[in-house]
Amino acid sequence: MEEYPSKLLEKAIQQFNILPGVGRKTALRLALFLLRQPKETANEFGNAFIKLRNEIIYCENCFNISDLPLCTICSSPKREDKVICVVEDIRDVMAIENTSQFRGKYHVLGGIISPMEGIGPSDIRVEELITRVKENGIEEVIMALSTTMEGDTTNFYIYKRLKDYNVLISTLAQGVASGDELEYTDELTLGRSLLNRVPYENSLHS
Repeated sequence: MEEYPSKLLEKAIQQFNILPGVGRKTALRLALFLLRQPKETANEFGNAFIKLRNEIIYCENCFNISDLPLCTICSSPKREDKVICVVEDIRDVMAIENTSQFRGKYHVLGGIISPMEGIGPSDIRVEELITRVKENGIEEVIMALSTTMEGDTTNFYIYKRLKDYNVLISTLAQGVASGDELEYTDELTLGRSLLNRVPYENSLHS
């Protein structure tokens, strides 16, 4: 166990160390960097995360993160009301928005079905999606989940729940490689996959 000259420094390192991909050496470097900054800079840094955690809310319509009850996408009159793109989390919303190829709205599930991790349909926002389709006259639901086993399982579950409604269910074209997560797919490939999306039934193997 490493020893540090200050308990305060050690506590700061421990906090950086809980971040994904940040080891002890990187945590030490980050803590020392902040220590060299003016107090105002360090305070602003810390307060930004305190405000993020305490004040951020989720859009009451699509569950994207937002500063207001309706996010900027859901409240925009320029977006298509009848097309919903279903994604796992906010990173996927950001990835798709960066392509500038989608003008509809989103539905953030907040996870995907993963029996190995104990995550079932009731643990993600499937029911809220069904309600939106039923009550808002949605014409198309685009499945834009990662092409992993868990993503495919979630796609199929949602398809079974929606197939009896009068709604087109589509999925991304074969541009996103099997096993890929959307946030790591380049913008050009993701954009083309969105524009060339196909009916979900076409992706089912007999």
